[in-house]
Amino acid sequence: MKAFILAGGEGTRLRPYTYSVPKPMLMLGDKPILLYLIENLKRCGVKDLVITSGYKHEQIVDYFGDGSKFGVKIEHSVEKEKLNTAGSILAYKGKIKDTFAVVMGDHLTNIDMADMLKHHKKSGAIATIALYRNKLTLEYGVADLKDGKVTGFREKPLIESLYNTAIYIFEPQIFDYIQGKEDFAKDVFPRLLKAGKTVEGYVFNDVWFDIGRVNDYERFAELFSVIKLIHDLRG
Repeated sequence: MKAFILAGGEGTRLRPYTYSVPKPMLMLGDKPILLYLIENLKRCGVKDLVITSGYKHEQIVDYFGDGSKFGVKIEHSVEKEKLNTAGSILAYKGKIKDTFAVVMGDHLTNIDMADMLKHHKKSGAIATIALYRNKLTLEYGVADLKDGKVTGFREKPLIESLYNTAIYIFEPQIFDYIQGKEDFAKDVFPRLLKAGKTVEGYVFNDVWFDIGRVNDYERFAELFSVIKLIHDLRG
């Protein structure tokens, strides 16, 4: 299975770190974020990769090259303008003949793409979205109302949500529903649903983090530094 890794964003929420480095190339320990993603794809048997990049793309191309030193095959697609998530793969319409994946280049996850592919194939859907199950406990008690009357209370209830991780598996027919400079979540998926197409959900509970803000990055950078230090001390 081929996988597109979208790594073209400017990472404006991570400034000043991203003034000189594209977000996927920010270091965690001794590796850029993007390498952790590639290593997980490789672990799952996904080794045929296309990295779409734009902002400071030279750093990504120079570091990864053709992927051979990382045990994968990498093709680089450089965007001259912002194309958004769906638009960034539209140039491959007619070139992709088999099931393929799309993932973001700035996330940390250990999702089992092989299992997700199996789920997708079994569903027969044109698109499958990886949904991360997260549970949050509200800090306050919650009242239930019916016809203006309180019917009960729930003390600090547990709220479960399914996050769109922007990890997708598609059939080639998805290209028929993509127009230029569009986003999957905002444009393509609503169009699929309106057309009566099935969009499958693959729910997982393992590791998934979007390192989207300065506090997130600094927290993870410190954590990875501590892990590396412990590893070095143990020899």
